[in-house]
Amino acid sequence: MTKFLLAVHVLAAIVAIGPVTVAASMFPPAARRALASPEDPRAVETVRLLLRICRVYAVVGVAVPVFGFATAKNMGVPGDTWLIVSIVLTALAAVVLVALVLPRQTAIAEALEERQVAEGTDGGDGGAATTTTVTVPTAAAPTLTSRATVRLAMFTGQFNLLWAAVTVLMIVRPGSTTGA
Repeated sequence: MTKFLLAVHVLAAIVAIGPVTVAASMFPPAARRALASPEDPRAVETVRLLLRICRVYAVVGVAVPVFGFATAKNMGVPGDTWLIVSIVLTALAAVVLVALVLPRQTAIAEALEERQVAEGTDGGDGGAATTTTVTVPTAAAPTLTSRATVRLAMFTGQFNLLWAAVTVLMIVRPGSTTGA
């Protein structure tokens, strides 16, 4: 049973956390491209797609600690230091994702969409976007800056580093008596 739980835990980590880390890392540069090219509706579509990937796989990612706890219990290592540190780092990664990354991604995506609507840019005529010069102040305007994308990239990097540290701890398991 331990091997099955461990396999599901590892597969869940690869299938769920992998896409979040990649999509979250791709989001800031995609948002900067959309910010620089307001006439390109595909740039905003890319940002929306990356946000959706992050949201969906963040929810699916809940399976990782669930199966991790079950595996640890089966292995008899719930009190091991490496596991406790991994749990704390996983919790921190979840907080960074839910409190810092996803809300900023959402705000940036919404601001880009609002700008697209306000400027009259749409991609409905076979790819040839039409742009009308209209200045409409939006509530999300302050979030639509290059600086906001840089700050988002910083939080995304922190999220990715936390997961990298958890991965190393899961592989090395310092002080573990179950072998490495």
